[in-house]
Amino acid sequence: MLRLLSIAPRTCSYRATAAPAFNAARFRFQSTYTIPQTQKAVVFETNGGPLEYRDIPVPKAKPNEILVNIKYSGVCHTDLHAWKGDWDLATKLPLVGGHEGAGVVVGLGENVVGWKLGDYAGVKWLNGSCMSCELCEEGHESNCGDADLSGYTHDGTFQQYCTADAIQAAKIPQGTDLAEVAPILCAGITVYKALKEASLKQGQWVAISGAGGGLGTLAVQYAKAMGFRVLAIDGGSDKGQLVKSLGAEEYIDFTTVPDVPKTAIEISGGGPHAVINVSVSPQAMQQSTEFVRKTGTVVLVGLPAGASINASVFETVAKCVTIKGSYVGNRADTREAIDFFVRGLVKSPIKIAGLSELPKIFQEMEAGNILGRYVVDTSY
Repeated sequence: MLRLLSIAPRTCSYRATAAPAFNAARFRFQSTYTIPQTQKAVVFETNGGPLEYRDIPVPKAKPNEILVNIKYSGVCHTDLHAWKGDWDLATKLPLVGGHEGAGVVVGLGENVVGWKLGDYAGVKWLNGSCMSCELCEEGHESNCGDADLSGYTHDGTFQQYCTADAIQAAKIPQGTDLAEVAPILCAGITVYKALKEASLKQGQWVAISGAGGGLGTLAVQYAKAMGFRVLAIDGGSDKGQLVKSLGAEEYIDFTTVPDVPKTAIEISGGGPHAVINVSVSPQAMQQSTEFVRKTGTVVLVGLPAGASINASVFETVAKCVTIKGSYVGNRADTREAIDFFVRGLVKSPIKIAGLSELPKIFQEMEAGNILGRYVVDTSY
């Protein structure tokens, strides 16, 4: 059963009122760990098939990997796509999904350096890459042809123990709230990278389309912390209240505003200098190409299955508009995004539920009824 949640006013973070205490000191100084043979996980055998909460073996770390005892894992829209098989990219089957895992290092492969038992670690979407191709050398590790993806080609974080390449695993400072940092490991890194790709200057307008969701609530905060003026776009007054509390200067409710492009142009005095599309609405993406300011940038992040946009060549050329895609960030982006969180500049608006409740969370996600982001506690 989903536990009752409350809003902490100072952080705007949804937290479970009865969440068990996590003894950080006990893990920080423990030198050895007893690793069980089996663990709880959510597994699916076929795309769209039953999501089974069951016992599976604990994975063994390869020489280049660390073994992480996952305490919390964020639930991303990508996890829903992976389960349904929406994209033209084969998933590992059977599969344990999830790619926003935060936990404690309890095992080290024989070739691992730079990690020790008891360290806090994050398991990201990019679980590993070759680190030797042109793309990896230039910092585009997520575009590597041999990229290994958590919760897609590599069993992910909807389990109590997970392996990750020691180079790509994210270092998390000791004492960090592992529940709240979990969404940073994908949602936070992704929107932070997208904002960097927009090439904005401080004081310029950025529109966040899909601002009330898991990615959007973090995008609003990163944009504010980076010195940008935020125009949030989403549907519903509850989402408007949330994004305003997180730093959005203006809010457009597309369920009540008849002409979103016209309103966006009026509010921002000529159109936002950039639009970050984190929604999964093709219509919203299409509209963003219409109301972005001259010489502005449209950044596509959300991945609705089979979607496309139709940008007028004349308008794109005459307005000198840039339309670009932004995937997940590299190791430097990861370090920077986590640093924003650790310094208190961004918070994760989260709801905590048990790992066994993942099927219900997917149902809510499909219905578009989620404010902020769900984080699952792997202990139940």
